[in-house]
Order: sequence, then structure tokens, then C-alpha cells
Amino acid sequence: MEKLLRISKIIDNCTERIGRFTSWLVLVMILLGVWNVIGRYLGRISGNNFTSNAYIESQWYIFDLVFLLGAAYTLKHNEHVRVDIFYSNWPPRRKALADLLGTIFFLIPFCIIVIIFSWDAVVASWQIKEASSDPGGLPRYPIKAMIIVGFVLLIFQGISQAIKNLAILQSRIEPQEENHDAGL
Repeated sequence: MEKLLRISKIIDNCTERIGRFTSWLVLVMILLGVWNVIGRYLGRISGNNFTSNAYIESQWYIFDLVFLLGAAYTLKHNEHVRVDIFYSNWPPRRKALADLLGTIFFLIPFCIIVIIFSWDAVVASWQIKEASSDPGGLPRYPIKAMIIVGFVLLIFQGISQAIKNLAILQSRIEPQEENHDAGL
């Protein structure tokens, strides 16, 4: 179990770094959005074009990155939306069991299914170097590849969460150490 907990810690550290990087992308996305709005109005006033489809698509792509790369970080911090009408009142060990079963039977299989069904579309997009149909748009194939990357990261974080929940069930670690607060 100690080796598994070390693996979990490595995964958690990677997820934390990616999540912190991703959080900065939110600021970039907001700044791009502000520029897109200001540039459009300044362009109307001056008769010049201060924004482009590339800027608009960049904002969309950054949102995609925030969503896809941030999912594992959100899971690590137990911040996903859940209907916890029962869960919130459960003792920590029961929460760990529910989380372990949910990870094994729902999260990981769902991620695998998304990867399988996305794979051909992502490969085809790379083969043809798919690009936006809008004038001045961006290539689409790199952002499509992030679907695979995001769900692989989510699988890894799910494995880390499963390890920690198993350790809680075996009384190897305390639940409060791993974000299993009674109020969640």
C-alpha cells in the first residue's frame, strides 16, 4: 500500500501543477474576451479591425483547455458538483467506499469510453491538419487532441483517488487528510 500511496502522491503533484497552470489560463481567457469586446467597439469607431477570428477562437480554445485540463484538478480537490443529499451526512469511511466504487465503476469506464469514441476523430483531425473554416481561424487538431489528454489525466487522478480511498478503508490514512470533510 505504501508504494501505491507514493504513486498517488506523484499523480497528485502532477495534477496540482497542471491545475495551477490551468487556473492562469482563466485570466488569459478573460483578457482575450475583454479585448475582443473592446476591439470590436474601437474598430467600429475607427473603421479598423482590432480583433479577429483567431482571437475569438483562441478564447474558445482556452476555455476548452480550462475545462479539459481542470477536470482532474477539480477531482483532486473534491470540487465536482454532486447531489449529496445522502453523501454529505455519511461518515468518512462510507464516503470513501462510495467514492472508490464510483471511481471504479463510473469515472474510469466513462473516461475510457470517451477516449475510445474520440480517438478516430482526433487521429483524422491530425491526419488532415484540420483547421477552422472561418477566415483567419486557428488549426483545430491540437485542441481536439486535448480531449484525449484531459480524459487520460482524469483517469490518472481517478486512480490516485481510488488508492487514497482504499487506504482510508484500510485505516492506513485519516479521511480528513484527503478532503473527506464531513461538510462536503
